Amino acid sequence: MTFSPTALPFDDIRALMAQLPPAAEECVDLVRARDRELVKPAGALGRMEDIVEWLAAWQGRSQPAVLRPLVAVFAGNHGVAAQGVSAYPQAVTRQMLDTFAAGGAAINQICATFDIGLKVFDLALDLPTADITQEPALDEKAAAATFAFGMEAIAGGTDLLCLGEMGIANTTIAAAIYYALYGGSAQDWVGRGTGVDDAGFARKVSAVERAVALHKAHLSDPLEVMRRLGGREICALAGAIIAARMERIPVILDGYVVTAAAAILHALDPSSIDHCIAGHVSAEGAHAEVLRRLGKKPLLDLGMRLGEGSGAALAVAVVKAALACHNDMATFEQAKVASKPN
Repeated sequence: MTFSPTALPFDDIRALMAQLPPAAEECVDLVRARDRELVKPAGALGRMEDIVEWLAAWQGRSQPAVLRPLVAVFAGNHGVAAQGVSAYPQAVTRQMLDTFAAGGAAINQICATFDIGLKVFDLALDLPTADITQEPALDEKAAAATFAFGMEAIAGGTDLLCLGEMGIANTTIAAAIYYALYGGSAQDWVGRGTGVDDAGFARKVSAVERAVALHKAHLSDPLEVMRRLGGREICALAGAIIAARMERIPVILDGYVVTAAAAILHALDPSSIDHCIAGHVSAEGAHAEVLRRLGKKPLLDLGMRLGEGSGAALAVAVVKAALACHNDMATFEQAKVASKPN
């Protein structure tokens, strides 16, 4: 994405949103035709069958494949951490990126187990965004530039994108986004994050309330929600989701924080995240309620709240199994098994 010299940066994002390609329904029809011939009762594999149709629709292929899955983890730091909203210091974000690089994190093990590529992006960790209880997290140009960075980050070829994040205080950021988009009370959307105690939870709720009150006059625009309340990882995740759509790459969303980026896009255009599925439902906060509002039924429910893309990566195993069944099962004719009479 390049900025127009005569337009505001967000105008370029809005123009891009108007160009999103639709699902390839003809490919879905061909997948369904093959499914009817496989040696099983119709519908017997449940959502496994839906997954293959989803891949076909968004890869634009009647024979979908997952040969180069990728987990992209975007990491950012947040000025709101100064409000005492996390149980850990901001230095942990950098330390965890070092752990990813050394192969020692949970996401490294999951990716190795299921043959998934992993890329981790440092989004100016040494320059936290502004404290959203005091001022906007980012200006429009910086937010749009980070969105563009997220779009470019998936270059290099993948056929299934899993999105993850890392950042101390980013569950506070996500809660503020949900509160801004959906209303109710701040406490409806705030969770324990990395495990804050009761006093920390109260500070977190207060920070979300104060941030949304400060920016309230501007929050009818989802892109203003993104730049005023979000962080660099939220902007980059949103950009990656849109780039994947433009390049016909299906997306698996991770948990509570990643879904905040999807929620912003959904608020702009509900169809903009049709190519995304929820890898899992997090134990954090109101993630299940957010997924309900987005119309996303999670593939897994394991009580996880780690982030890092861990739930999305685990869901790749289900996706690969669904494809293997579709591509490699015998047909009734091949197996010489009598099919159901018409």
